[in-house]
Amino acid sequence: MLTLNGKLEIEDFYSVLFQGCTVRVDEGVYKIIDKSHNFLKKFSENKIIYGVNTGFGPMAQYKIEDSKRVQLQYNLIRSHASGTGNPIPPLYVKAAMLARLNTLSLGNSGVHKSVIELMTVLINKDITPLIYEHGGVGASGDLVQLAHLALVLIGEGEVFYKEEWKKASEVYKAEGITPINVVLREGLALINGTSVMTGIGIVNSIYARRLLNWSIGCSAAINEIVQAYDDHLSQELNNTKKHIGQRAIAKIMRDHLKDSSLTRKREHHLYDVKEEVSVFEDKVQEYYSLRCVPQILGPVLDTLNCTERILIEEVNSANDNPIVSIESEHVYHGGNFHGDYVSLEMDKLKIVVAKMSMLAERQLNYLLNSKLNNILTPFVNLGTLGLNFGMQGVQFTATSTTAENQMLSNSMYVHSIPNNNDNQDIVSMGTNSALITKKVIENTFEVIGIELITIVQAIEYLGVQNKVSSKTKAMYDTIRKVVPAFKEDLVMYPYVNKVKEIIMNSEI
Repeated sequence: MLTLNGKLEIEDFYSVLFQGCTVRVDEGVYKIIDKSHNFLKKFSENKIIYGVNTGFGPMAQYKIEDSKRVQLQYNLIRSHASGTGNPIPPLYVKAAMLARLNTLSLGNSGVHKSVIELMTVLINKDITPLIYEHGGVGASGDLVQLAHLALVLIGEGEVFYKEEWKKASEVYKAEGITPINVVLREGLALINGTSVMTGIGIVNSIYARRLLNWSIGCSAAINEIVQAYDDHLSQELNNTKKHIGQRAIAKIMRDHLKDSSLTRKREHHLYDVKEEVSVFEDKVQEYYSLRCVPQILGPVLDTLNCTERILIEEVNSANDNPIVSIESEHVYHGGNFHGDYVSLEMDKLKIVVAKMSMLAERQLNYLLNSKLNNILTPFVNLGTLGLNFGMQGVQFTATSTTAENQMLSNSMYVHSIPNNNDNQDIVSMGTNSALITKKVIENTFEVIGIELITIVQAIEYLGVQNKVSSKTKAMYDTIRKVVPAFKEDLVMYPYVNKVKEIIMNSEI
């Protein structure tokens, strides 16, 4: 069980989202929540506090009568639950719920403790609100998407429960759950924040790291399949560059290949040439997609590490408005809900993930083009050339999917469109960026899945199952469990989808 005390790490999200760990809130958090709520209630009695006794956004100039304050909060939730498009998958919604629960637990929002209690119950019971992809501009945070979460907390809207979409009221009745009653500013506190973009971003980062590991494994395997020289991975070469990511990737690849009998030492071949030749039969250096992997994937690793750091900083921050400070006994108005930090990191992440798909597509092309590799048949065809097609058909899928990634990697961070009567005159588009990044990651799993099938076919053709490294052999065995060695042409899409599912849901 994870005890929530206002500080979460990526590992905590992983344990809750992927390992089914439950959540409890530390008693000290409840004391802070009560103190914050009671302070705000008293502080706002004779002062103008945005979202407590004023309208919202451009209508903040309108004072709300005391008798209508609670109705104001319900109006806000219902009017902003206006998302459209496809539902965000429950895994990503659960991540957003955990992120929101954590930031509200900091005591800077003034919410009643019932909000914390109910969100904890929903997370632990795998009851996830229906939240749509479209609607967030990421300026006052994820207003529209978080309104769908708030809608469920007040007992309305829909939820995903036991593999079905159901009305929240029906599920609450079945589970004996009581919705919250708005007391002060629970509506605004719930929808004003960056938790949806951040939750999606954290799931993206978890999948991106898994994807990176598979990309490293594929790159190492191709190097040994073609019996490349290993000095481009050497510590001596890579440590002449100061980049931490490059050095780390090179080391991981060296570890992957340490028991391979296929990679070669340059000093055993080109450094002891005794006879005069004008043209070398062996390649002196490999193509960049094989030789420059540390330099290509190093920036991916460094970017991913930076993205995770920023996301965790956001998760552990107060990101609504206004901010309640118990320490200074004051309420501060500002813009902590603005999602630029997350939006920029999602843009950076989708760019480097798109580059991973490009690397995989080029490595795939190298294996499929016999004129480039000089050791395999065209399209790694194990059947009859001309009659059979090998991996020819799936290359089209990999190429088109990579092209889509290149298009999707354009920035959302700089695509601000003013709205909200120009109150929100510059916005982050953070949730859009996070959702597009999710798509780029899923696409890249497809491309690498195709690459993996091709690597396995190449090992089969060369008959080097017992010569590849133990790590490559483990990859080979994983794929061979679901994809047979084929000479006759097969309908490929079920195999590609199955391999994608396997690598998305398992570590290399």
